[in-house]
Amino acid sequence: MSSSQPKLVQGYEVVIGFETHAQLSTQSKIFSRAPTAFGAEPNTQACAVDLALPGTLPVMNKGAVERAIEFGLAIGSHISPKSIFARKNYFYPDLPKGYQISQFEIPVVVGGQVEFFLGDEKKTVRLVRAHLEEDAGKSLHEDFIGQSGIDLNRAGTPLLEIVTEPDIRSSDEAVAYAKELHKIVTWIGICDGNMQEGSFRCDANVSVRKPGQPLGTRREIKNLNSFKFMQQAIDYEVRWQIDQIEDGHAIQQATVLFDPDTGETRAMRTKEDAADYRYFPDPDLPPLVIADEWVQRVKAAMTELPRTMAARFVADYGLPEYDATTLTQSKAMAAYFEAAAQASGQAKLVSNWVMGELSRRLNSGEASIETAPVSAAQLAVLVSRIADGTISNNAGKQVFEALWSGEASEVDAVIEAKGLKQMNDSGALEKIIDEVIAANADNVAQYKAGKEKAFNALVGQVMKASKGKANPGQVNELLKSKLA
Repeated sequence: MSSSQPKLVQGYEVVIGFETHAQLSTQSKIFSRAPTAFGAEPNTQACAVDLALPGTLPVMNKGAVERAIEFGLAIGSHISPKSIFARKNYFYPDLPKGYQISQFEIPVVVGGQVEFFLGDEKKTVRLVRAHLEEDAGKSLHEDFIGQSGIDLNRAGTPLLEIVTEPDIRSSDEAVAYAKELHKIVTWIGICDGNMQEGSFRCDANVSVRKPGQPLGTRREIKNLNSFKFMQQAIDYEVRWQIDQIEDGHAIQQATVLFDPDTGETRAMRTKEDAADYRYFPDPDLPPLVIADEWVQRVKAAMTELPRTMAARFVADYGLPEYDATTLTQSKAMAAYFEAAAQASGQAKLVSNWVMGELSRRLNSGEASIETAPVSAAQLAVLVSRIADGTISNNAGKQVFEALWSGEASEVDAVIEAKGLKQMNDSGALEKIIDEVIAANADNVAQYKAGKEKAFNALVGQVMKASKGKANPGQVNELLKSKLA
């Protein structure tokens, strides 16, 4: 966890831990061969195993195990050579067996950490574990006919539950962590990350305490399926808990839901502890044994990880760590940057443009980076023209606008058509500078008296006289030489 002091809310420290359910990208369920495709008609993707018919037995899905191994490798965890499946007992209409198959005492993934930036500050959240389990079905409530039904299509869908230490200290930090985790699982391809379909859903355990005091009683906000609602829910829950404590009430451990229409959390049920579920090893499933050779095969087949790629960007392109981390937020952005950097030889300038002008356009909702109107090859030419002094950075923005709007497709054609070339002729530039010096005797005298603002005024006059085409660096150099 970051060593910086957390911000206090009304004199209280916020403490948050996360449990995230990532639906694994297998074609079939974790203990049966039934499909996992989203959107099928109710109960058309539930087989005898999912329905818990008498005599059926679960069979482990190898692909689910390999995806868990990939995740563990991605975040620096220990992969347990032997892990146990347990029965988590509770009654709910959409749980046919009356228990959920999960892992309790020995999970498949132990430890690890997730690193991310909050602004320009690096944060670290430690993980307790990540364990395999099956999803339950879904209750459907048809209010207009006053009936409820059970859809068991999701029953048995493979999940990886990822549990953190209570290391998070604000809603901003919580959202940044969730986004980083979302990036990791989608980057390595173990989860499609679709929050609206329930493929990536988060539970936030929130408590507050006075600094230096023991941990407060937590309340778990269930099934947060958007980053926006996540922040709103945590902020409301924090304020609610503080108000309760200030009014002399004790916080009761509970599971709560967030209502986006009201912006409030509301209690759903008292929170259970592990003892309430009566965990015991599942007699139908032998221990899961993962040999080191299997781990190494999975590791060899994995794509380059975002943190590894970020480190390479720092080493190979000389980028600051912040730039490298930002550029590896998605595979598509990283590929775009690297293509433009290699073509132009101007990695830092490309980084500035990708994180600046390009990202600004993308964030406005005009396009995804895969379909951005300005290609990596075009940006490479653009930054090359800025780097060699052909155009200024401001002129570059005009070129970018023309490319983005479809007005033109060639950088050099836009430069010529709009007359954006910088004046690099030192003879012509000296003539303008001499005229500016002669016409601005007061500013010259002030500069020589030590007033830097007067020099900036002279530069401005030169740029104005050249209609913005003078090379600012060259102007500064020549002007200082003549005024020495």
